[in-house]
Amino acid sequence: MRVGLVSQWYPPEGVFIPGNLAQRLAARGHDVRVLTTYPSYPYGRLYPGWRQRWRQVERQGSVAVRRVPAYPSHDTSALRRAASHLSFGVTSALAAPGWLGGVDVTYVYHPPPTTVAAAALIRVARRVPIVLHVQDMWPESVLQSGMAPTGVAGRTLARGLDALMRTAYRLASAVVVISPGMADLVVERGADPDRVRVVWNWTDDLLFRPVPATDAARAALGRRDRCTVMFTGNIGLLQGVDTAIRAAAVVRDRMDLVLVGSGAYEDAARRLAAEIGADNVRFLGRRPPEEMADLYAAADWQLVCLRDLPALRGTVPSKLQAALACGAPVIAALAGDAAAVVASTGSGLVCPPGDGAALADLFRRAARTSAAERAAMAGRARRTYEERMGLRVGVDQFEDILTKAATQRGRP
Repeated sequence: MRVGLVSQWYPPEGVFIPGNLAQRLAARGHDVRVLTTYPSYPYGRLYPGWRQRWRQVERQGSVAVRRVPAYPSHDTSALRRAASHLSFGVTSALAAPGWLGGVDVTYVYHPPPTTVAAAALIRVARRVPIVLHVQDMWPESVLQSGMAPTGVAGRTLARGLDALMRTAYRLASAVVVISPGMADLVVERGADPDRVRVVWNWTDDLLFRPVPATDAARAALGRRDRCTVMFTGNIGLLQGVDTAIRAAAVVRDRMDLVLVGSGAYEDAARRLAAEIGADNVRFLGRRPPEEMADLYAAADWQLVCLRDLPALRGTVPSKLQAALACGAPVIAALAGDAAAVVASTGSGLVCPPGDGAALADLFRRAARTSAAERAAMAGRARRTYEERMGLRVGVDQFEDILTKAATQRGRP
């Protein structure tokens, strides 16, 4: 099977799902071609050593990768973010006929929705079926992020994005979503329920795995002889980190909160911690992926949180899979499918999103939990990941979906 893969984000960026899928499909004998841009995520600037040009073709193992230029941005400016997404939509669509014209099926990693442009062009011109992999609900994730315009401009943007996503769902031979709740949402937005499939996201199995705790990792976290909760990944506008910081400040005498990562909300989060005197909240910044398993092992709990927004209830943050894969007990301050996974499997503790008092109570409970109880939760967390979310499980499902879609090539 000849597979085209379109994603604005691709290794060496930390968005590993498209790269994992490309490499594993190629290892199974499929011919995989990737269309992407130059690495800039999450910094919003080109990685050192890279230079944008119209055409760059490289080999990553047996996978062929074509890169096209795009405006790099990942800050809080809606205009710059839009310029980044639109520019990749244009350049990838221009490159698609030559690079992806001979494929049997095209996989599209969404967001942003402009990534669909290249696959849609091949779909219309050559009837190549599309498998759309939806990670976030648009337009909700944009409109509720705090970056979108308000008033008439906001309503116009909402209508435009909604129309774009409905078109994408209609063009796709399969719409793959990351949770049952998201499946319901895309069907509400016009996706054919017979074409919707749920495939839980995986994490990088080589990097995120159970390891023994080390003194060096404990020192990196600044561990004291008390409960340590770690938050990792994007410190963005949708994560609800402000609630976590305020909750941690309430129980500053019992636990420490360590934030590992960066993002658009990081500076504001640092200011908030300083303003309210949350001296038990520490910021480590971004750390190399190779260090993360050690840091997970050095903490007692992993915090997974989101803002309380309806559109986020079908979202499963990637940090949940990473925590489960590492066999780390979870504090889940969110709603929907992610909370249901933690609660139903006994992999951690759960409270409603955006509720600072409830999260403070959960921090107190976490500090009282014995090492034996945490170890039992850790074992259940690892089993949950292996059985539901592992890389092999996910690639098996995608290979089946792509193969079935490819048999439709040429049909209207």
